[in-house]
Amino acid sequence: MSDSRTPAQIEADIVRRRERLAETLDELGVRMHPKTIIGDAKAKVASTVDQTAGRAFVAANRVVTDMKVRFVHEDGAPRLERVVPVALAVVGLVGLLALSARKRKA
Repeated sequence: MSDSRTPAQIEADIVRRRERLAETLDELGVRMHPKTIIGDAKAKVASTVDQTAGRAFVAANRVVTDMKVRFVHEDGAPRLERVVPVALAVVGLVGLLALSARKRKA
């Protein structure tokens, strides 16, 4: 197979390939530089933390909203039929814990 390109065309092709190779090597040098690797790792960690915090916020918000629906009417008034028993249970639990702590000290 004969090459119909002129020497000038071949030389120009070699120059283009050298330039592309130099660009590729420069890009690899930047990618493999320790600062770049550390920066990429930090960005990945920050992204993961942001996603985790976002999911935690959504989950907490869902729980708060569910509790609000259970203990507050749509007009904002408390649902006393639900609030009073829970409040009494909490007061009773705190009382039991106080008595238990008192007995341990004695």
